[in-house]
Parts: sequence; C-alpha cells; structure tokens
Amino acid sequence: MTAQTDARSTTAERPGIAERIKIIDTDSHVMEPPDLWTGRLSAAKWGDQIPHVRRDEKHGVDRWWIGARRGSAVANFATANWREFPPSYPKLLEEADAAAWHPERRLERLDEYGIHAQLLYPNILGFSSVYFFDLDPDLRYECVVAYNDWLVDFCSPDPDRLIPLMWLPFWDTDLAVREMERCLAKGHRGIIFPSNFEPVGLPLIYDEHWNPVWEAAQANELSINFHTGFQITEEEARSAIGYRRSRADFAKMSAMFLMGNARTIADVTLYGVCHRFPRLNFVSVESGFGWMPYFAEMLDWQWLNSGARDAFTEMKLMPSEYIQRQVYGTFWFESDSVRRMGDMFQNNLMFETDFPHPTALQPGPASYADSPKVHIERSLEGIDEDILRKLLNTNAARVYHLG
Repeated sequence: MTAQTDARSTTAERPGIAERIKIIDTDSHVMEPPDLWTGRLSAAKWGDQIPHVRRDEKHGVDRWWIGARRGSAVANFATANWREFPPSYPKLLEEADAAAWHPERRLERLDEYGIHAQLLYPNILGFSSVYFFDLDPDLRYECVVAYNDWLVDFCSPDPDRLIPLMWLPFWDTDLAVREMERCLAKGHRGIIFPSNFEPVGLPLIYDEHWNPVWEAAQANELSINFHTGFQITEEEARSAIGYRRSRADFAKMSAMFLMGNARTIADVTLYGVCHRFPRLNFVSVESGFGWMPYFAEMLDWQWLNSGARDAFTEMKLMPSEYIQRQVYGTFWFESDSVRRMGDMFQNNLMFETDFPHPTALQPGPASYADSPKVHIERSLEGIDEDILRKLLNTNAARVYHLG
C-alpha cells in the first residue's frame, strides 16, 4: 500500500467529530408545561394570579396568562420539526416535537443529533419576564423557586446530560443570593441573568448594587449567562412572543435580537465589573460570535481614542483583554467566521443548537438547517483538533463544571 493510499484509508476510517468529541450544547430551551406553576403553588393563596394556560377558542391556541397579562402560546417557541416556516408555530403543546417538553424524548433527540449534553434555558420566564413584575413580589419569588425545582426534576432522567441553569429573583439581591445557594445544592450549573433593568426601576448592570450577586457567583464559580432577548422591556417581550407580521419581519427581528448583547458586554468590560471580579465568567448566549473580534477591537480603539484609559487608571487591562479573560460566546450557524476566530478566541467560544427555537440547528419540513451532527462535520472539519475540542467540549466543561 502506498503512502497516499494509506493516508486516504486512514482519513476514510476516522470517526466523525461527534464520535470523537462529546459535544456540549450550551444553549437549548425547554417548553414550560401548562401545570408548572398551578401544580406547585397554592391556588387558595394566589388564585388566577398564578401563571396558567387558557384555551383561546377563537384561534384554537393554548396560551399563557401571567396575572392579567396574555402571554405567548404554550408552544410558540417549539418549532422543531414544525411543518411551516415561522412565524407559524404549533397551536398546542401536543402538536409540537415532544423533545421540546419531554425529558426522555429530549435525550433521544440528543442521541440523534450527536449531542452529549445540553444546557437548558426557559421560555416564558425569560422572554416574558417583564409580565411577572405585575405579580405580587411574594408570588413572583415563588414562581422562580417553582421553576428552578421543576427544571431539576426535568433533568433527573440523566443529570449528566441535561444540565439546569437557575433563574434568580434578581429584583432583591438578598433573595437572589439565597436562591443561588439553594439551586447550587440542587445541581444547577450557572446563572441566567437579564441585563437591562431601567424599565423596572433597578440599577444599571454595572452599578455596585449588583455586587452581592457577583461576589456570591464568583465565590461559587458560577457563570453569569446573558441570553439575548431576556430583557426587561415591553417591546422585547412582545417581539419575542410572536407579534410578527411577515417572514421578513421575523428574519429582521431575529437578527437584531442576536446583536442585543453587545451593549451588555460593553457594560461589564468598560465599567469595571470584570476588573472588580476577575474570576467571574460572563456568557453571551444565542448571540453568535462572528461580530466579537470587531467589537473587541472597536472597544479598544474607543477606549484609547476617548482618553478613557487615562481617566480610569485602575483598569489595568484593555477591553479586549477583559473579554479574552472572562467573556464567552456561543455559535451555531456560523462556519467561516468560526474558522477565522480560532487563534484569538479559541478559549472563549462554545457551541449551541438553540433547540427547539425557529433559528435552531434542527432539520425539518420547514427548516434550512441540517442536524447538528451534519452541520458540525461540514462546517468545522479541518479545524485543528485541539481547538475543535475547546469549541465543542472543554470550554463549556470548564465554564459549567461538567465532568
């Protein structure tokens, strides 16, 4: 056998990426079941204020109600394998892919997609969090606790593969720290945190008001995860739950949402949060990453060109250096940009699928996407193996303390 033939044979026999690397999906979502809160909170105490589901008979849709607020359809975000392109979505949960809301079916889908483990984010509690501010603060707190406990139960069929992330009662830093400690003991591996608090009268993300949360998170080695679209504004909530006029509107809204975390990254790097908490990791979730090199370079230029470095001499690093040290991002559809970022940001980049959302890596009758296994093989093949392992496994394993 010639050397050339031997090389071809070795390449042909080499296992695929999903067989070589245990892929960690750092952003997916679970559909909250209709009885999540009604089954765990006291109806005698709270009545119809408890978030619950009602049938919209006119449109044949099961829809969330949070207090007096009409929220999204129960399956609004569960478009995996759906028969029509967005903004269409399943009207009933039972019409959706069961992997969106059933843990055993989710594990089967992970096997099919070549995913080893998956971090789990909410939908209604994240995209419609502004609506919860209409509720009594005690009820609001109970809703957060109930969700965190339910998520642990959801992950219980295989807690090594289904990974819970906690939502905190962020409006009260003492409660937030208490819930952080409680959830950590239950197996949660990170913190989901909004980043725009002005509409509800809370301080800016870089205000020292939040120091108790940052201190506790750093001490417990828990990352702060800023999921795009999880903002406390009426406009964000309405856009997220389906007020879309056309497919072009949906495409524009989705693209603009993905860029929404740029402000947050500027806030934590330029205003001293990363400087004050050097061991605290921040993750920009479902935002893509191709824009990050440009953004980091732009922040450096503006930092120097505005004289900010001379005005804030306690900040010893440049913005891009804080980003490289403490800020992580996620990618899914990107290919060429990931290859170009391999050198500078190989320690900051993590893979996601966004399952089962409309923009996710999921094949179906109305989807442009291949399965994650196929997409990864096609778009990342040829990347240095050590870098590939960082992007698909070890960066996430380090940030979320996954064995």
